[in-house]
Amino acid sequence: MKAPPFCYRRPDTLDEALCLLADGGGEAQVLAGGQSLMPTLNMRLSSPGMLVDINRLDALGCIEQRGDGIRIGALVRHREVLESVLIARRVPLLAMAIPHVAHLAVRNRGTTCGSLALADPSAEMPAVAVLLDAQIELKAISGNRLLSARDFFLGLYETARRDDEMITEVIFPSAAADEQFGFAELSRRHGDFAVVGIAAKAKLRDGALTSFSIVMFGSEPTPLLSTQAAELKIASGDGGAALRDIAHAITAEMDPIDNHQGRPETKRQQAAVLLHRVFKDMQKRAFGVSHGG
Repeated sequence: MKAPPFCYRRPDTLDEALCLLADGGGEAQVLAGGQSLMPTLNMRLSSPGMLVDINRLDALGCIEQRGDGIRIGALVRHREVLESVLIARRVPLLAMAIPHVAHLAVRNRGTTCGSLALADPSAEMPAVAVLLDAQIELKAISGNRLLSARDFFLGLYETARRDDEMITEVIFPSAAADEQFGFAELSRRHGDFAVVGIAAKAKLRDGALTSFSIVMFGSEPTPLLSTQAAELKIASGDGGAALRDIAHAITAEMDPIDNHQGRPETKRQQAAVLLHRVFKDMQKRAFGVSHGG
């Protein structure tokens, strides 16, 4: 299949790119990795009037520490995140999630910021960004904005980004010494989009895991941040039955989409099983214990 006709521009500066977006009348789209955009073009599921190719903007291709955060520019490929020692040390949850992102060829071109911009509900990067409350920088000729990821995702493939704005970077907070993380997802084969997934963070204090943040993704229109998780407390002696009860209580908050991937009740059960596994894994790493069941 062939893409519909469009105007192609490859700016040399960020200002030039932002001017093109401003002049695009809502018909311009940014091309960075193109791993989702190109298939939708070829299948004629999207028909932008203009593609603004930002691959000459080398300043957007950096991973660097900035204060207490780690900046990932708009041209940073998934492969670079996967191989980054800085990410592994400072943003361990991102390091846990990135091996699940697509397949080798896609990771070579796809970008973290592009995944955020697309806002696919089954993608790992939006879920990690919401859990960690990452900051997303949006730039336009009219001005810049810094939005929390928790305010960025509005619905199915819908975000708070305006047509004249471009995501130039995302800033993830560095992990604290007392923080523990967990990640798991279910997909039909490794690298496919998640049917359902779990990302979790907790603090290790006074011999227990507390102050949880938990995001469920893949089954909802946007990453779902649990409202109950902050009250959780998991000690080293909590066994499988207790962890399963906690998991089912958390996943009761879900309102999964009923589609070809499964019925809502099936997805809740799958999420509960994954969350139970995540709890056990976090418990083992925090306390060096592993309970059966």
